[in-house]
Amino acid sequence: MKDFFLVLRRFLGPYKKYLILNVSFNLLAAFMTLFSFALLIPILEMLFELKTEEYALMPMSLDNFRESVVNNFYYYTQTSISSFGPSATLAFLGVVLVIMTGLKCGVQYLATYFIIPMRSGVVRDIRNTIYDKVTSLPIGFFTNERKGDVIARMTGDVAEVENSIMQSVDLMFKNPIMAIACLTMMLMVSWKLTLFVFVLLPLAGWLMGAVGRKLKAASLASQNQWGRIMSNIEETLGGLRIIKAFVAEKKVRKRFHDESQVLYRLNNRVMRRQSLAHPMSEFLGTITIAIVLWFGGNLILSGDSSLSAQEFIYYLVIFYSIINPVKEISRATYAIRRGMASLERVDRILSADNPITDPVNPREISKLKGEICYNNVSFSYDGEVQVVKDVNLHIPAGATVALVGQSGSGKSTMADLLPRFYDVVSGSITIDGVDVRDMRVTHLRSFMGNVNQEAILFNDTVFNNIAFGVENATQADVEAAARIANAHEFIVDMENGYQTPIGDRGCRLSGGQRQRLSIARAILKNPQILILDEATSALDSENEQVVQEALERLMKNRTTLVIAHRLSTIRNADLIAVMNDGYIIESGTHEQLMNKNGAYTRLVEMQQLNK
Repeated sequence: MKDFFLVLRRFLGPYKKYLILNVSFNLLAAFMTLFSFALLIPILEMLFELKTEEYALMPMSLDNFRESVVNNFYYYTQTSISSFGPSATLAFLGVVLVIMTGLKCGVQYLATYFIIPMRSGVVRDIRNTIYDKVTSLPIGFFTNERKGDVIARMTGDVAEVENSIMQSVDLMFKNPIMAIACLTMMLMVSWKLTLFVFVLLPLAGWLMGAVGRKLKAASLASQNQWGRIMSNIEETLGGLRIIKAFVAEKKVRKRFHDESQVLYRLNNRVMRRQSLAHPMSEFLGTITIAIVLWFGGNLILSGDSSLSAQEFIYYLVIFYSIINPVKEISRATYAIRRGMASLERVDRILSADNPITDPVNPREISKLKGEICYNNVSFSYDGEVQVVKDVNLHIPAGATVALVGQSGSGKSTMADLLPRFYDVVSGSITIDGVDVRDMRVTHLRSFMGNVNQEAILFNDTVFNNIAFGVENATQADVEAAARIANAHEFIVDMENGYQTPIGDRGCRLSGGQRQRLSIARAILKNPQILILDEATSALDSENEQVVQEALERLMKNRTTLVIAHRLSTIRNADLIAVMNDGYIIESGTHEQLMNKNGAYTRLVEMQQLNK
């Protein structure tokens, strides 16, 4: 339970007023419960004519508060019997009991009413915090994580926290208050009998706790398996075309069914253990009541106790009232153990280290020129194998520099290091003489634009995809960007023009159309530095020509770093750097490199042969 209260400390700060109101109304409900039960004693005594002594009105004082309250209550009861008769008085006490119970239920509702905003607010805050964390983490974090598992943590695990931990908050505040209030009253009625109860309750609690000790571990295994299933679903949806093309439906179904069977067994284990909480607590509670009934009955029968028979019945009623709160606490404890397993998975994201941080004293470039220098840059993804090795590269302001080479030579990594998607292991990258690590990340990326091989679009309208990341973009601005990107013509032919939804990842568009929207988005941002990562390699010749025209307009008067697969698209680059195994092995213009008859020439000849 220590972890549970640590969670509350983390997230309850903004909701203290709701917690105070909840506790206050729970205290009032406990008082009303005990008072309404106290009415049972005079009702029983009147029914069985057990009270024969006469009572006189006593002055109220702190010294004899309890005695004076009890005495005066009996005094007014006897006065009512004398004036209105036993039947009317009994009816009056019954009405008072009903009224007190109604007030108690109303107060209990208010206690729950005020805890609900706290429960919902904490879950909202956890969900928002994990989303904010996911968007702030570097790209490198997601190369080591399954996307489906991350989605499972953001959805299933947060839902489990809501269903298990937060729904138990009310129980964990209400029931202990009720249990403490009942135990206090039991001590006042009979301290001997209550001391005997204090021996039994911890024993029962230990037995119930023993069943739930392994629940958290089982729940963690269940949630991890759910993450694997979500990853399987995500991969299946993403690769459905390949699955059908290779007639692999049977294989993926078997894999999914096997993983579902594992989850089925884990969930059975968790739910069976959790379901044991209620019957076990009820059974142990009944055993405890039977023992208390035997022990208290013997005290009364022996005549050694000052406890009367009606007081003993009242004592049993109070003690029975503890059983339900204890059962609720037991049930809440089991639920919390399950929820803590989910929160542990959520915390793996929340506690993830983000190495891409802003400097303490950031520098800014007030008037960007766009000169880029890679100075002895080396980089490794895993800390062992270097993918970029001691690279030096100078990109003058406004120049177009292309990186070419075989797959795995380090081209895309070079491009990812510039906007600090990753940080260099050694060396430095400077823009206008300022190390990129000395600038705020948002400032650095604000003057960069990206167009990738895969056009990354969102399930939104054409307008919103082009205006993505640009505040207060007007229709005229978006249309102007679309015209430069050769996209305006096909957009206006769509059913709703710029307000047409494009589907998941732009699935309603062709490859060339998706790429032109991506270019229009970069044009609207109007970046001074442009990164083109094989922006035309996935297109056919006709689309490539249209997109290439749009790219040339985009590249005009901008510093551009091009990752090229089709060498015909970078013939006019100011500088071409040939990479191999993490090194730049050749550099120069197209003509200079062809005259060298080296690695670049071989790449050109290979592409010509493959046409």
